[in-house]
Amino acid sequence: MKKVLSKSLFVAFLAIGLQVQAQENDAPAKSNVQTYTPSKLLNKGQWDIKFFNNLYTETKGKFNGVKADKARENYFTSTLEVFTGVSENNRINVGVLLEYRSNTIGGRSATAVFDLGNDATARKGLSSFAPAIKFQPLENVGNFSIQSAFHIPILENETENGVFLDQTAYTFQNRFFYDYTLPSGNWQLFTELNTEYNFGEEDSFANKTFLLAPGIFMSYFPSDKSTVLGFVQHAQRFGDFTQDYTALGFGGKYQLTDLLNLEVLYSKFIRGNDTGLGQSFNIGLRALF
Repeated sequence: MKKVLSKSLFVAFLAIGLQVQAQENDAPAKSNVQTYTPSKLLNKGQWDIKFFNNLYTETKGKFNGVKADKARENYFTSTLEVFTGVSENNRINVGVLLEYRSNTIGGRSATAVFDLGNDATARKGLSSFAPAIKFQPLENVGNFSIQSAFHIPILENETENGVFLDQTAYTFQNRFFYDYTLPSGNWQLFTELNTEYNFGEEDSFANKTFLLAPGIFMSYFPSDKSTVLGFVQHAQRFGDFTQDYTALGFGGKYQLTDLLNLEVLYSKFIRGNDTGLGQSFNIGLRALF
């Protein structure tokens, strides 16, 4: 009887052990939404392609200390970012950034930018490209990285027929990324500091200016494939031309497939000097493979 009971207990414990091990092996890995924040670098041979679209529209502005209504202006920017990992230690990524713009003035509707026209109230075209490098400066701090890019303007004139498209000054940009996931795993704090030095084109409004733009993002993960977030961003331009503005926003990300992520953001410019005061609508697709 004792031998039968011992064998039964042994079989029961073995079955439980195998079941626990199977459950551990089946535990889902973290999704790309949770793992690949802007701070995270790619492994060697891995690719990251992001197609991000921003529509900014404004009907107010504050210039020379006076806040006033204005005819609606719309600025649409479509950005393609392509990065790949190139180092054995996974601490260096290289890539390229391309920007296409479509802008309208004269009170046209916000969706007029999608007409992609060139006339008295609209301009469109590829405006700049930038070779870029992203690296992890501290070996033991994998959630801190720096992205450096040199933006080269393609267009000849910033403004034609009163319609601004993009700056013609060169831009040397450095973005500092850091994120921290709280012990619960459900909350994540992400910070960014964007710095830009603009130079080279005497006729550009941005020539001989320096931009400092910090941002703070707080994300919550309701599931392993989704996140909702809120953020605050500020920009301060120094030099021959000065301006500043502050924006608040919210949004979310969702992992559509193992390959593709969707990102949607909204922000409102709540204050500023020598700038328009509008709102932006953003949608992006990101492929990681």
